[in-house]
Amino acid sequence: MGKTEKLEEFYNQKFGWLPDNIRKDFGHFNIFVLEDHRDGKARPVPYRKRDYFKITFLQGNAEIHYADKSVKVAKQAITFSNPQIPYSWEGLENVLGGYYCIFNQEFFGQFGNLNDYSLFKPGGTHVFELSDAQAGQVIGVFKKMQEEFNSNYVHKYDVLRNLTFELLHFAMKMQPSVELEKQPINASQRISTLFAELLERQFPIEDTSQYVQLRTASDFAKQLYIHVNYLNRAVKEVTGKTTSDIISERILQEAKIMLRQSDLSVSEIAYALGFSEAPRFNNFFKKLTGETPSAFRKV
Repeated sequence: MGKTEKLEEFYNQKFGWLPDNIRKDFGHFNIFVLEDHRDGKARPVPYRKRDYFKITFLQGNAEIHYADKSVKVAKQAITFSNPQIPYSWEGLENVLGGYYCIFNQEFFGQFGNLNDYSLFKPGGTHVFELSDAQAGQVIGVFKKMQEEFNSNYVHKYDVLRNLTFELLHFAMKMQPSVELEKQPINASQRISTLFAELLERQFPIEDTSQYVQLRTASDFAKQLYIHVNYLNRAVKEVTGKTTSDIISERILQEAKIMLRQSDLSVSEIAYALGFSEAPRFNNFFKKLTGETPSAFRKV
């Protein structure tokens, strides 16, 4: 639920191994070839933050989703992802290939703060559609990265930093021929869907090690990096209900399931559902159902 993917998780999930220079305090850089996903085996990229930066060049068509907008890639594009902005990818089965590199701020050390670059700032442009000529230039840089990364040159990481900066400045100097970042046809639907996804991701609760962390509209708004009023308007427009009502309904639903199907005490259930103490849970439950949790469990 709302979990940030760490570099270690990226490697374990995708490759099943960890590189040597993966420590948090150690600068990390790596480059990969983006596979051809037309075999239908593309795995979805979930909506979440990552604790690393990523630059991707992809050929084909796909769609990247942020909290308040979706960006479609029609043919080929270069994209810039950072630890501050959660995102997800859709339609990867249409990707023909490409490259991507990942790195952390420590890799750049005294060479600059990556968050100062517009490509990595909230509200900045993160996706650039490329012409064939521009794509050729980007491919050339990634091929140089591959060559350097696989070399034994003692200063190869200095070269890799320079090549990364080359991609950053290449994109920032671009004037995209097509404005890609547009509000989706229904931005409220997108926000409401992401809210529902985050809410549902907290369930089911199967043991006492799990507990609900997002309990209020403000909690969800912070997770989505949008203003709480924007979230409330979007949810109300799409569902006809308030954000708080939907959260309460889902917590009540889980409470009923746990009371009937688990052996946890009422106090344990209260804590798992995010209540600081059992009386608060009892009042919540009785207000919505007309009976106490204990009475409901006995029926």
